[in-house]
Amino acid sequence: MRRWGTALAAVTLAAAGLAVTAVPATAATAAQNTAPRAAAACATAWGSGDKTAATTAYTPLADIRTGRHDCYDRMVIDLRGTSGAKAGYQVRYVDQLHQDGSGDVIPVGGGAKLEIRVAAPSYDPETGAATYPGRAGQPLPGVDISGYRTFKDTRFVGSFEGDTQIGLGVRARLPFRVLQLPDRLVIDVAHSWSTAR
Repeated sequence: MRRWGTALAAVTLAAAGLAVTAVPATAATAAQNTAPRAAAACATAWGSGDKTAATTAYTPLADIRTGRHDCYDRMVIDLRGTSGAKAGYQVRYVDQLHQDGSGDVIPVGGGAKLEIRVAAPSYDPETGAATYPGRAGQPLPGVDISGYRTFKDTRFVGSFEGDTQIGLGVRARLPFRVLQLPDRLVIDVAHSWSTAR
């Protein structure tokens, strides 16, 4: 009887020891899961110099939209009726935006101004019918950039001889990139020059 009592006591103490050692291991795991993660790096070493691509096709402009991301603000210029050819573009920082044709200055707010030219008229070249409702000097229709970290203003400058001009006011001269796809043009402007969020 005494052997069973001793054996039972030993098993009970061993189980209690396991339970005690299991608590710190669980607590350590929970602490690892709730520990703040290091800030992810933003790959924004795009530079702020002019970016251009040759025109391979003139495709009518369909829409312009924007979005916010962790590392940058994004503008997307949608094209309609593409045949796989990519629209040419020129994106660059300027002191002032001058409207093609008239030469009028189009005011754009922000610490710096990007001029975006895309080989996509805001009308159908065959019929002359409007494909995008932008008005010269006015904010881009349907685009709300309130709360954005980098974008401060948008302006439709005009559409002249097959090209559309857009003004994008940003917080400061920041790095940007342009992604050219068959059905759209994407412009990303970084939140900062550093690689940390």
